[in-house]
Amino acid sequence: MLFFARWKIWSIVGLCLAGVILSLPNVIPRPSWWPESVPYAAMNLGLDLRGGSYLLLEVDMPAVVRERLVNIQDQVRTRMRAGNIAILGIAARENAVVFQVRDPAQAADAVRALREIVTNVGTGGLGGGTPDLDIQSTPDGTVTILLTEVALRDKATQAVEQSIEIVRRRIDETGVNEPTIARQGANRILVQLPGVDDPDRIKRLLGTTAKMTFRLLDPNFDPNSGQRPPPGVEIMRAENERRSDGQATLYAVRQRVEVEGANLTRASAGTNPQTGEWIVNFEFDSLGARRFGDVTRQNVGRPFAIVLDDKVISAPVIREPITGGRGQISGRFTARDAQDLAVLLRAGALPAPLTIVEERTVGPDLGADAIRAGIASILVGLVLVFGFIIWSYGLFGVFACLGLVANLFLTVAALSMLHATLTLPGMAGLLLTLGLSVDANILINERIREETAAGKSPYAAMEAGFSRAFSTIVDSNLTTLIKMMLLFAFGSGPVRGFAVTITLGILTSMFTATVLVRLMMVVWLRAKKRQTLPV
Repeated sequence: MLFFARWKIWSIVGLCLAGVILSLPNVIPRPSWWPESVPYAAMNLGLDLRGGSYLLLEVDMPAVVRERLVNIQDQVRTRMRAGNIAILGIAARENAVVFQVRDPAQAADAVRALREIVTNVGTGGLGGGTPDLDIQSTPDGTVTILLTEVALRDKATQAVEQSIEIVRRRIDETGVNEPTIARQGANRILVQLPGVDDPDRIKRLLGTTAKMTFRLLDPNFDPNSGQRPPPGVEIMRAENERRSDGQATLYAVRQRVEVEGANLTRASAGTNPQTGEWIVNFEFDSLGARRFGDVTRQNVGRPFAIVLDDKVISAPVIREPITGGRGQISGRFTARDAQDLAVLLRAGALPAPLTIVEERTVGPDLGADAIRAGIASILVGLVLVFGFIIWSYGLFGVFACLGLVANLFLTVAALSMLHATLTLPGMAGLLLTLGLSVDANILINERIREETAAGKSPYAAMEAGFSRAFSTIVDSNLTTLIKMMLLFAFGSGPVRGFAVTITLGILTSMFTATVLVRLMMVVWLRAKKRQTLPV
């Protein structure tokens, strides 16, 4: 173990120099002369070090259930119409849809027709699992379609997972670096946004469902009459339009959705070249473009409402068929409003509204204080460790200290190359890594001291010390690695960052303690040709 080929020596020195160089971006800004092709990666600072926003969002599960019940009602009407089964009144009650078959003798036929809308959940819907609907009928012709508990849990899981993906897309559009987005509990989403300087904008983006639809207006009903709208029509307020009395403009909008916003493939903010006002340009996919073209062709001269979250953004009159699948939305937008709307449309609609149940803001000053405290703790730890190990082992203790410094540089370099996020637990992990590295050096030096006391020569004592301590070092570090793997697998956020830091620190400490320090000892011993070892 004491022989080092020349290429090994240069490889060890080169790796240590690379660690120092790759750590520099964390303390030195990128120089103007640095080549663009060469990465200049630095660790990202977490919320507790950089400052930013902490949000805990809750998915509105009742809204998810209500939407599912509305879809079931539509399916019931379609199936009953296709089977020539007349029904009386259909309504949603809690987690069920209830309707009356006019002829009770057809109740069994109605149940049989509705069996086709039942799907299995729990196994991906492929030939197994539990039915999502429980359909029952009574002798008087009353049919009840109940959402099962399994279906409710499945809908909740899907809603949260889809919401997490859409929240991530929306935040990515804003350019926030290294956000933390994770599920918490059954229906909550944790969002941490380091370095956010406009948290109100983020809250607006995340609090908007962004469900866009294109619908026709009902020209035969006056929304300002105060009367109840006819079936299939609802009254909606305008987003940015006001009447002469200062109240929001009202529109009589048909409930039937002509084109879904889900068919949008592109949305971008721009300005109208004729008026200079801000607009949002959009483009449909092939299905949406065909549907949009058909609707505009059949309704030339009629107003066409663009609805976002039950509010009318604009209701332009269709002048001519729009067959290219492209259009624009105007609504007295500011530049920020147009950009935010484009972000929402590109990211997609949330399956249900999100409510902010907890909000915290960490100021940059508090983060700077945490950084200073963390660096101070690491430096104090280094000084205490250096003092103890040099006092205990003399010159070999100095070699061990140099190995600790190299271990710190290599760990920081690895975290930088991984674009890891450094948090306070991560800084604690760096300090703990120094302690783990000291353990390895103490084991080696104590073994060398024992072999020297037994009368062995310097070379034999060093050889025995490293070889006998190696298995113990591997065993102790392996058990710690297993713990860190479990923390990473079952933890989240800062806990996983702590696990990554410790894991990298253990791997680098194995190199510095058993290879780098050994190289320094061998070079010293060959140069000095000492007959005794300074331990």
